[in-house]
Order: sequence, then structure tokens, then C-alpha cells
Amino acid sequence: MTLATPTAGATPDSTDIAANTRVVQRICPLCEACCGLSLTVSGNGAQARVIAIRGDDQDVFSHGYLCPKAIALKDLEDDPDRLRQPLVKRDGRFVEASWDEAYAEIARRLPPLVAEHGRDALAFTLGNPNVHRLGLGLYVQRALRAAGSRNVFSASTLDQMPRQLASGWMYGHPLTVPVPDIDRCDFLLMLGANPMASNGSMWTVPDFRGRARAMRARGGQLVVIDPRRTETAGIADEHHFIRPGTDVFLLLGLLNVLFDEGLVQPGRLAEFLASGDTGIDALQAAVAPYGPERMAERCGVPAAAQRALARRLAAAPRAAVYSRIGSSTQRFGTLNSVLVDALNILTGHLDREGGAMFPHAAAFAANTQGKPGIGRGLATGRTRSRVSGAPEVLGEYPTSCLAEEIETEGPGRIRALISVASNPVLSAPNGARIAQALRGLDFMVSVDIYVNETTQHADVILPGLSTFEEPHYDVSFPQLSCRNHARYSPPVFAARPGAQSEWQSLLRIAAMLRGEPDAGKPGFDLAAFDERLLVDDLRRLAAGVPDESQSAMLDALGATPGPERLLDLALRAGPHGDRFGQKPGGLSLAALKAAPHGVDLGALEPRLPEILRTPSGRIELWPAPVAAELAAVDAALREPPPDLVVVGRRDVRSNNSWMHNLPTLAKGPERCTALLHPADAARHGVQAGDRVRLQGTGGRSIELPATLSDEMMPGVVSVPHGWGHDQSGTRLGVAAQRPGANLNDLLDDRLRDPLSGTSVLNGVPVTLSRCAQG
Repeated sequence: MTLATPTAGATPDSTDIAANTRVVQRICPLCEACCGLSLTVSGNGAQARVIAIRGDDQDVFSHGYLCPKAIALKDLEDDPDRLRQPLVKRDGRFVEASWDEAYAEIARRLPPLVAEHGRDALAFTLGNPNVHRLGLGLYVQRALRAAGSRNVFSASTLDQMPRQLASGWMYGHPLTVPVPDIDRCDFLLMLGANPMASNGSMWTVPDFRGRARAMRARGGQLVVIDPRRTETAGIADEHHFIRPGTDVFLLLGLLNVLFDEGLVQPGRLAEFLASGDTGIDALQAAVAPYGPERMAERCGVPAAAQRALARRLAAAPRAAVYSRIGSSTQRFGTLNSVLVDALNILTGHLDREGGAMFPHAAAFAANTQGKPGIGRGLATGRTRSRVSGAPEVLGEYPTSCLAEEIETEGPGRIRALISVASNPVLSAPNGARIAQALRGLDFMVSVDIYVNETTQHADVILPGLSTFEEPHYDVSFPQLSCRNHARYSPPVFAARPGAQSEWQSLLRIAAMLRGEPDAGKPGFDLAAFDERLLVDDLRRLAAGVPDESQSAMLDALGATPGPERLLDLALRAGPHGDRFGQKPGGLSLAALKAAPHGVDLGALEPRLPEILRTPSGRIELWPAPVAAELAAVDAALREPPPDLVVVGRRDVRSNNSWMHNLPTLAKGPERCTALLHPADAARHGVQAGDRVRLQGTGGRSIELPATLSDEMMPGVVSVPHGWGHDQSGTRLGVAAQRPGANLNDLLDDRLRDPLSGTSVLNGVPVTLSRCAQG
């Protein structure tokens, strides 16, 4: 374990470099790269301002790298549209309210509604900022437990749920996710991913360009398979087009080659693999009918290329296959994720230096807790959604089921909603239907910093602190990082007088839902309530430890309520922790505070069989629910490919829809365009700059300007996600100037991966026409 300290000649932390100016360190919370920043702060107290942002050269993980989003943190701090006071709707219009008034309104309306109609009458929607903010990530769980509702919906079913479900079935926990050990890799095969724009996704990898360049400099190779020659494909050694939605055919073809040509060589992994219906023999029999010659016609990747890729993967001493959102948001998203891991396993590249490895997070990782090597595994479908019968996965239902659960009368209908940093009206298919459904709710609360396309329908909006006023530790992303580390950021500024953080709002709502006396009244003792919940957490974690020792542990965590105590507990009890003094030199919150550039915990190391939490204590290579999907694969093989399909597109400046309201990220050329191959444009009579109309199979359409490029595969049009800021009732001044068009308006909310509930967002058929110009 290495603590980074200032080097000779470096600018000391929090030291004046000019009159009334100081430099502090901060982790960027805007994407999965989690880059370390150095902020130059001018002034003190209420006059303190961030005047410059740069990469922290001494950060143990990102080493000075940053992208344009980090610079925009200042825009977010200063954004006049960002809410700083609660809003309560009176006679159909939002008015500013005090915190006491806002909580009183929630207490007056929400608990009685739940008492009358049952706990499932309340639903939650959770957006991805919940995993980017410490308080949100930890305290939303308290609110969910207090609510006891099965109606939970999140961005997971618009993104990564197939990856998590595959990990849960194969290894026993949904966050036991193998990531490429890129710093020691020789051959990286990538499908449906663009880390040059995303900075990694379900793979925390700051400065992907620099790491890929280093890999190539030592003789390694990067191969990208994507229907677009993306920014990542542009720096790759090799790029292959693939028809959107057909990754499953390519992956089956690659696996077929491994068996057909005798290239299966799991090595040490063989002793950890299950046998029988979920083992290698079952997988070999399953993929036997899917030779690359048969798969090539449907996926568009030639059979010879498939065979060559499989051989190179098998021959490479250190290699990994990695797939992401393009492969997840398909009809066979979960099957794709399992097949990717199967490729890594059968070639011996899982849990091996330079291959696909499992990070060892310092805190909050379930696969570092409990008995190693065996567990309960992952069960799904414990309940089913009321209308469509969609199975529960990881405690939630598909976001595409939200509208129908509000619209459809009967016992269990959703009547109230709490949205937490979530904007499904823009981010989910058929957002117009969701918006209409939200209008029919009896009550809605939003924990959010903007009046956006979703929160405009709320009765109460509770804003949080700015990112500079909050402490920060990444709860999830060290579990997905390309190198083990632990980093903490204290607040840059003191919170504004009277302001409250999201964790306080969520905890207050949790108290109301638990029936705590006076939870909605002024003077409620939130600190005492937080203390009781912390004691419960400690008792669960320290089961079997004498009461007097537990009391000493509680005292060591301090008396200040909030997420920092939960973080300190998780660090100390974690695999690198100080065990409350039993392991001198181990991690604690105090240790991280003393290391402003972070603590380096070393390169990824093999973790099998310790990380397994399956009932068998083995890797379930071919889970039964996935095996049953092959009947649907055969049916899809018989279908002719559509004439034109749409896929999404990501830009490094546009990770989330609310980033379109930040001037630093919004400036520059228009990004919301339909990207077409010139041949497709010519056959539709379209020229560059023309406005075109795209229409989905459900009849809904969008209009936007066309951009032509041979970086697109013929037969595919690309539209970026997160746009469509032209709805009345929102307060997003910068975004409204160039609203763009919402890709999700084209998509069918009934189409999803039936295993994970994830919406089909890529490879959806569309028709294209040129709009009347002028």
C-alpha cells in the first residue's frame, strides 16, 4: 500500500500560492474515470470560488489526466438554473419554500397515501448520479429499505444490468465484474464500447488513450468491433463493422472456433469451473451449431475474420475481451455478457495478469465480505411486475415498465413516486408516455438539482449541495477499476447557511416512511435517527463481537452524522482496513484524509476462488436461463436484417443529459445530428446539413440535421442520447438554446432483454426521409 506524498518542488496541498489563494485536491464525480483534480480556490468563507481546475499530477490513479467535463465543474457550481432552495408546487406552479415547509408537505401527503394504498403504491426511480455522489449512493438505500416497496426502477435497465446479471449468475455477485488489466495486456478485443468518449464504462480507466498507446508501444494490439468507426476504433490496430444487435452471432461464432479448432485452454481456471449442465461440455454442445460461416451473413463480420480473431485471442499470452453498452442494450444483452466472459475463461485469460481481472476494492465490496469461495448466489424473479409480469432483477423492475404501472388501475397501482437524480422522461424509451403517466400521480417528490423533463411533474423538489460542498468517495467504481486504489475528497467549501445535502433529505424521508414520530416537523432529531441506523449497521457487520467492543468501535467512528461515518466503517472493516486498531497501518478515513492524492493499493491480482459467492463455489460458465435463450437466437437468425437501424452515440462532453446545461460542454459544433453513411444518404436523397426525419416502428418520429461520414456502417444511422430539451415547463436555459432531438422517442418501450429487463436501445429499425427544406 503506497501513500502519495508531495514531491520536491511540487505545490503543497492547501498552501497559499498567491494572496488568499490555495490549491486543494478533488475527485471528479462526472463520469466513471474518477479523475483526480487540483483546484485553485480564491477567497474564504462565503466568498470562496474555484478559479482554475487542472489534473492532479500526483493522483495515484489518474496521474494528471482530465477531460473537458472536469473543467465544467465550475459551470455546475455557478449555474443559475441549479436549484438552491426547495420548490413546492402551489396551484400548479413551483414556489420556493423553506426546508421545514417542504418536509411538512411530504409528511402531510406521502405517509397517508402509503398507509391507505400499501407500500407498493410508492415507487422510486434512480438515476446514475446515485453512484457518483457518496451521500446519494449510501442513503438512497436507507430510503428504499424504509419504503419497503418492490416498485424500484433505475438507469441500470437502460445500461449495464445485463453485465451485472451475468456476473451474479456466473460468480455469485452482480459487482464481481472482470475488467481488462490494460496496463499489462497484449491483445484487447472490444465490442460495443467507446472508452475514448466514455472514459470507461463498467471499467474505470482514466486516460484510456494513454494506456492504449502504452499497450501498443510494448507490442500489444487493440481490435474494435462496432457499427461505427468510433474515436476508440480510430486509434485501434484493427476495426470491424458489425450489424447492430447481432453481437450474439459473432460471439457464438468465436466460441465455436475455439472448440472446433481445439483452442480451448482454460488452464488453472479448469479447477474452478462447474460441471454438468453449467460447465464446459454443456457450452460446447450449445455453440456447436453456430459456426462462423453461418454467423457471418447475419452479423456482417466475415467468417475468416472471426476465425482469425479467435486464434489471436487464444494465442495471445495476455489478452482480454471487453464489451459494454452497445452489447448490453440489445435483445440478447445478458447472453452477450456471458459469452464474453466465456471467451475469456476458455482461453485462460480470466483472473490472470494482463487479462480480465477482478479489482479488490477497499470498501463496500460484497465479494470481500463473508466466507470466501462460496455464497448464496443470485436469484431473480422473486417477484414480478404487476402489469407485464417482468421478473425482478437486483431488487428492481425494468424502467420501461414504469408508465404502465402508473396507468393501469387496480390493487398495487403506483400512486406516488420519489425520483432521485433521475430523468426517465428523457432517458427511457417512449418518454412522452412516461410524462403523461407522471401527470396522473397523486404525489411526487424529486431529489434533484434541476427542474428538468421529469422533475417538472413533481409536487416537491429537494435540491442538494453543490459537488464542492460535499465530501466524496467513489463507492462503486473502485470495484471496477483497472488498478486498486482508495481516494477521498473533503468538501472544498463549507455548505451555504441553511442548505441541506441529499443524504439529509433521503434520511428524513426514510424516517417518515418508518413512522418516526415528528419526522416531518421542525426540530426532528435527524442525527439521533442516523445514529440508530449506524448502530444497526455495526451490529450486522460485527456479529459475534462483544458488545463492549462494538461500543468502542462506534465511539471510534465519531459523533458527526452522515456518510463519512459509513465510509469510515466500511474502510476499517474492509480488506485493507485497520480493523479498528487491530491492523496498524491499515486504511481508515483518517488515513485517506492524510493522503490527499490517494492511496495506491497496487496492480490487480488473481482472486479466484476467493471472490466466488455461488452456492457451488464454482464458476457457473453456462447458466440455465442463458442456455434457454438459444431458441430465441435461432428464431432471430431466420429473420432478414432490417434495411436501416439506429444506434446511439456518446460524446466525451455529454455523459448525462443535464451536462447540456453547462456552457463549457454545450459550446462548439452541434452534436445532436443523424450520422449517416454517404451511400445511405444518397439513396434517400439526403445531403450534409439537410434536416431528416427518422421514424420508429411505433410511428413516433424525430427531426434533426444530417451529418455524412464513412465512419458509419452502411445501413446504420447514429443519433446521440440524452437530447430533446424542448419541453415546456423545464428550467434549463443553456440546454434549451440547442435542444436537439430525443433518440428514445423512436424506441419501443415493449422491447427489452427478457432476462435483465434492459431496454433495447440499439439496432432498432427506422425509416429515413428528407424533410422539406427552407
